[in-house]
Amino acid sequence: MSERQQGLEALLRRAPVIPVLVMDDANDAVPLARALVGGGLPVLEITLRTEAAPDCIAAIKAEVKDAIVGSGTVLDEDGLKLSAKLGCAFAVSPGATPGLIDAARRTEMPLLPASRSPSEAMILLEHGYALQKFFPAEQSGGAAYLSALNSPLPQVRFCPTGGITAEIAPSYLKLANVITIGGSWMAPKSLIARKDWTGIGKLAAAAAELKG
Repeated sequence: MSERQQGLEALLRRAPVIPVLVMDDANDAVPLARALVGGGLPVLEITLRTEAAPDCIAAIKAEVKDAIVGSGTVLDEDGLKLSAKLGCAFAVSPGATPGLIDAARRTEMPLLPASRSPSEAMILLEHGYALQKFFPAEQSGGAAYLSALNSPLPQVRFCPTGGITAEIAPSYLKLANVITIGGSWMAPKSLIARKDWTGIGKLAAAAAELKG
């Protein structure tokens, strides 16, 4: 495993769940991050799906000292360059393309690309990616499907993301080929809209205690 992959593995092992956040208002970024980190989830994925995302990442990095901020929905070289410019600790993609993999070779920041089939996982493994996102997790067969990949591909460790709830999270976390999971249930839009940071902190604390 490369040095970048080793560094990424250390980050992914920091907590059982990585909050995956789609943020529309940069004013919510810092209090939301403080609630999540304070609850025991220090690694955050801010998806690059909104205009506010870069400002959110910058604000969290500047004001939430213990947060480890990564970018999500990184689709191409431009997304990688933006993530690196913002000082992200890692970047996450919902898939993988030859162009993205090529660009990642020229970037010191580690990439977590996604696969959803044995062939896709094997292609990424050929490029040195033993750590992969499994997406969309529930829609692609869930924990049972992912468990079946462990026997033929034991060298791959996954971060399943997509449709996972607090109730089914343990079914993923118990798998030998799961290193952590991505989810958004601990930061529901309803609580963010009410600015209920205490409620989000409680959900984060419960997620931080999850085990397989």
